[in-house]
Amino acid sequence: MSTSADAADPGPEPRWLDADERQSWLAFSGMLLTLPGVLDAQLQREADLTLFGYLVMAGLSDARDRTLRMSELSVLTQGSLSRLSHAVAKLERNGWVVRRPCPGNGRVTIATLTDAGLAKLEDAAPGHVEFVRRLVLDPAGREGFAHLGELSRRILGASVDAGCPTVPADGLRPGTAPSDAARSVGR
Repeated sequence: MSTSADAADPGPEPRWLDADERQSWLAFSGMLLTLPGVLDAQLQREADLTLFGYLVMAGLSDARDRTLRMSELSVLTQGSLSRLSHAVAKLERNGWVVRRPCPGNGRVTIATLTDAGLAKLEDAAPGHVEFVRRLVLDPAGREGFAHLGELSRRILGASVDAGCPTVPADGLRPGTAPSDAARSVGR
């Protein structure tokens, strides 16, 4: 039996951010909201690719036979299946990716980076990597960048604990390693 006092109890006080935490949060959230748009604009301007399309192609370039299940690619790129399908359709129209039923399971769709797609990625990667270095790695420094990577893995891990899908900690499908072609584009 509850009492009117129970109904009025709001529960524990929220753990509010102090002034230093608030400043750090504002800087971090500003970076989270700004950086993807800046990276996307650079890729569109210099390579006629979106950041998401580039990430799709880079993920495929790292996979065995440059092929992944769409569901695996969705997790790797942190995009919904709907967003991924839309992006892959555009990449298909350009001849950079092909989709087809999985040979072992026709209910599963796989995506493959074509030779033309790999060439496009290899053409776009140097400018993109240099831009990433200028915007992120250089200001952070090598040690700071390594620390940023570790913090990012922890934050992604907390997201998994909260029920959100995430990229494997090493950024690759389990059991794969980047291809020589992927290494050649600076990833």
